[in-house]
Amino acid sequence: MVLSFTKNSTSLNGFSAFKPSDRLPSKLFGTDGIRGKVGDLLTPNLALEVGVAAATVWREFKATEGVVIIGQDSRNSSDMLSMAIASGLTSLGLEVWNVGLCPTPCVAYLTKTTEAIGGIMISASHNPPEDNGIKFFGSEGTKLDKLLTSAIENTLRKNIDGDISVKGDKCGKVSQPHHLVQNYTHFLRASLPQDMDFSGMRIVLDLGWGASVELAPAVFQALGAEVISLHCRPDGDRINVNCGSTHLDKLQKAVQDYGADMGFAFDGDADRVMAVDALGRVICGDYILYLWGKYLKEKNQLPDNLLVGTVMANLGFEVAWQKLGGKLLRTAVGDQYVQAAMWETGAMLGGEQSGHILCHHHHFSGDGLQTALQLTALVRQKGDCLASLVNESFTPYPQVLKNVRVENREKRLNWQDCDALQEGIDRAQIAMGNQGRVLVRPSGTEPLIRVMVEAQNQDIVDHWTNYLVKIVQENLAN
Repeated sequence: MVLSFTKNSTSLNGFSAFKPSDRLPSKLFGTDGIRGKVGDLLTPNLALEVGVAAATVWREFKATEGVVIIGQDSRNSSDMLSMAIASGLTSLGLEVWNVGLCPTPCVAYLTKTTEAIGGIMISASHNPPEDNGIKFFGSEGTKLDKLLTSAIENTLRKNIDGDISVKGDKCGKVSQPHHLVQNYTHFLRASLPQDMDFSGMRIVLDLGWGASVELAPAVFQALGAEVISLHCRPDGDRINVNCGSTHLDKLQKAVQDYGADMGFAFDGDADRVMAVDALGRVICGDYILYLWGKYLKEKNQLPDNLLVGTVMANLGFEVAWQKLGGKLLRTAVGDQYVQAAMWETGAMLGGEQSGHILCHHHHFSGDGLQTALQLTALVRQKGDCLASLVNESFTPYPQVLKNVRVENREKRLNWQDCDALQEGIDRAQIAMGNQGRVLVRPSGTEPLIRVMVEAQNQDIVDHWTNYLVKIVQENLAN
């Protein structure tokens, strides 16, 4: 076997490898950082180049050689990517604190509360094991703003495939202060009402083989709860596979089998959570926003009685919240849009139906574990069970969301140009009038087009969902 090297390329038995620049999509940063399939988009070479570009931008904007905090989920590729990106950062003199396995909001919190100039989380959230991602945080613990992410991407595109200049006496160091993660757990407990005690409560946690496997059970147990844990080891081969916040059947069964008060399921990086009540019913983000919002409203801690949701929020939730004197502001899907609206309006609580909840009373990052703790504390303070509180909240309108796989990226992102689909949407909306709505959108992280139909009647929902899905399949998926 002969392996020959030339600048910017390698060949092995006649097969040429792509240069990093050949792999880059037209837009690298999506709705939640950089995300893609490992070995395709995400390679150690790309992670190294991203680290160099990020270091270049941070040094330019921060005028300092400070610290960058890196955390990761349990994916098999997370070690590889975290080490590669750390190499890029340290090549330009930045110091790296790799805190290891932890939830995304832990990285956000530590970045905010230490001298760090930025934070990076290696995770693809709820995506399957073969994917991974790189999420960036600014020094305030919020997702890096578009100005800086654009600067990183532009720097990367300008420098990629070139030589990385390194001065040996100026390299930064990598340390592993894993103990800092405990600062985050102390913060979670401190955010609860004083002397909060979960004794006598039985809670099931589906940890999804992911980032929350160590922290979540420990925090609930420290507060006195009896905890039953599912999928409770870090397992890069099984993270998110038929478990966690996107696959709730096992949690529903366990809650009922064990006679638990409630259960919580986290995604791979634990920035979102879905709940299950004692009856085995799924309690999505709409219910969490309603119950938490009502509690804060009663405490006069909800400015203008305003909640921020997305276009996916159920109409039944909105109608019920308005009856309480509340207002719901809808944004595009994506926690960054919810966050932006909260900053703009001064709202203190917002989130997504998928369980990504933001509460500015405590944190500027979506935090699944904190949301689970706060909902449990709310139930304890009300002296009632979660199932009863849900019964007293609202009845959701029937809503169906179907995902259609569309591999062609250009077709997916430009779905509005499909005349057949636009005509189908118009027909459905005219037929339903003000008693229903249609939402079609491309996923920001997966090769999917999502079709959602909502109306007061389930038969109507099913009819128009199937009608629109067929149009997408025939015109965009082929």
